[in-house]
Amino acid sequence: MNEILFKFAAPQRFYPLAGRMIPFFAVLAVLFGAAGLWLGLAVAPIDAQQGEGYRIIFVHVPAAWMSMFIYLVMAFWAGIGLAFNTRLSGMMTTALAPTGALFAFLSLWTGALWGKPMWGAWWVWDARLTSSLILLFLYIGFIALQAAIDDPRRADKAGAVLLLVGVINVPIIYFSVQWWNTLHQTGSVSLTKSPTMAAVMFWGMLLMALAFWMYSIAMALMRARCIMLERERHTEWVKNLLGTTPHATRG
Repeated sequence: MNEILFKFAAPQRFYPLAGRMIPFFAVLAVLFGAAGLWLGLAVAPIDAQQGEGYRIIFVHVPAAWMSMFIYLVMAFWAGIGLAFNTRLSGMMTTALAPTGALFAFLSLWTGALWGKPMWGAWWVWDARLTSSLILLFLYIGFIALQAAIDDPRRADKAGAVLLLVGVINVPIIYFSVQWWNTLHQTGSVSLTKSPTMAAVMFWGMLLMALAFWMYSIAMALMRARCIMLERERHTEWVKNLLGTTPHATRG
């Protein structure tokens, strides 16, 4: 198993593997997304208190989950990169960051759309909202830090340190509704308890979460392949792949 992992840790071996996986995850993202939206928008019943407006949870909650999960995955890659000095680790953190930032922004934006009719305000300095905003800033800070450093290897190490320091914010987001008095209700879905929502709502949310997950993997792999070509453009395998290796001429 370790031999397989180390084998595909090399960009020249991971590149074709990623290319084969992208269509698979992209198709799953479309299928899960279509099923999740159908259940959430057409099948799920109207909420007795919030009416039709509650349906935004089928985007808001999975987006919030993914914004935290992607950051944890990036921190994992960062730790691997610092421990084993693997080139692929930095490429994967760089590839994941824009998608993580997208979901962090989407969770805040849909939360504001939901909060206005429910709370009467677009934004309040709620513990969960504030920590989620910090998460978005961490994503943006990581992207800006990497863009400011010309040497990719140095940028990877600096970004890895930021990721590992900022990872403490993820449990703060998750447990904020339990640690502080916030406007957010406690989660309807938990790893330790049965869901408190109707089954059709739960499955709609779960399918949307799977759709976002598949989308994140497909986009990260696509972006990682571009990063590999850019960073490894002077290597023989990229020159062979792109057909730029000069051919010997006969005198």
